[in-house]
Parts: sequence; C-alpha cells; structure tokens
Amino acid sequence: MKHFDSAIYCDNHILALDKPAGVATQPDFEEAAKAWIKAKYNKPGAVFLHPIHRLDKPVGGLVLFARTSKALSRLQEQMRERKIEKTYLAWVEGELPQSEGRLVHFLEHGSFQAYVSAQGKEAILDYKIVEQKSGLSLVEIQLVTGRYHQIRAQFAAVGCPIVGDEKYGSRRPWSNGIALHHVRMRFTHPVTKETIALESQKTIS
Repeated sequence: MKHFDSAIYCDNHILALDKPAGVATQPDFEEAAKAWIKAKYNKPGAVFLHPIHRLDKPVGGLVLFARTSKALSRLQEQMRERKIEKTYLAWVEGELPQSEGRLVHFLEHGSFQAYVSAQGKEAILDYKIVEQKSGLSLVEIQLVTGRYHQIRAQFAAVGCPIVGDEKYGSRRPWSNGIALHHVRMRFTHPVTKETIALESQKTIS
C-alpha cells in the first residue's frame, strides 16, 4: 500500500516521510517505507529501517527513520538528550490560560490513554496561539519531553482538547484523524553532523 507521495529527505543514513492521519506508524507505515526503499534502490533481501519516533495513528506529519544501525543509535541518543526539536500545529477547543506558555503535567499511561497522575512521568511542552476563530485556537507546539499521547493529554487536561480527539473529550468533528500535525523537525545528522531542518509538505487548516 502506498502511504506517501515522496520522501521529504533521504540519504544513505536517514529517511523522512509525511505520514497521513489514520495510518499506524508501525507496522503499516514502516512496512510501506521499507517497500518504497526496496523498489527505489533495487535492494535485495531485508531492508533495515527503524522509526526514531512514532506518531499516534490519528496524527499526521513527519516521521524520521534510521536506515543504518549507526544512525539509529546516534539519533536515539539525541532523542534521549532532547536535542531533536519537534514542532506541531493543532486546533484546540476551549480557552487556553494564556496566548503562549508552558504546560507541565505528570502523566501515566494506561488502557491506551494517558492521564494526569502524581505518580506519572513529567511531561512538558511550550505553545503559542497563532490564530483564533469560531471558538477554536490554532496553536504551535514545541515538545520538550516525548510522553505517550502527551500533546493530546496535556491540552485535554487544561480543558482544551484537540479538535476531533473524542478519546480526550473533543466534541467537534475533524475530517481526517485529529487536528494535530507534526510540521517541523531540526536535528544533527547522525553521520555528517550538519544541522538538518525538515518541514512537512502538508499541514492542517
């Protein structure tokens, strides 16, 4: 199955693609990416390809893959050290406490959902409102940590669920998946050490 139109970035070490909403990062999107590499480069045998991070099934946008074990270990280290910048856009319901700010919660993961708990792991994100209309706010989000369902759970926790996200209390429909998209990434190339800045070819409106 073809889940993407073209690569955002591809070299011998990494691959970046736009994942559409409604497709699971693993195994569906990963397997489609492996098939694409196999066909494009006429590679015999199994294709080495591992995602550095995952997007929830209803979320669209950039997914970064490692094409070698060296790239995988080095990019995973950047993730652990919070050196990979990830920027999202989301339409949220309700009224945020400020036009820009930081959300800090402690989240636990259970029953395919994240929830606020004193025993949870610290979850941090920064946001700013870039547009408002019809009782909704379009927010730009910078992830500081990378917890399970973090963006979805944190905005729901302040009474502003992401549009279309019924699991976290949204009462408004969204045409495809939920109104959350991974739009930009910045990181250090695992081999050349140059700064790589990627941007999704799609967004939310």
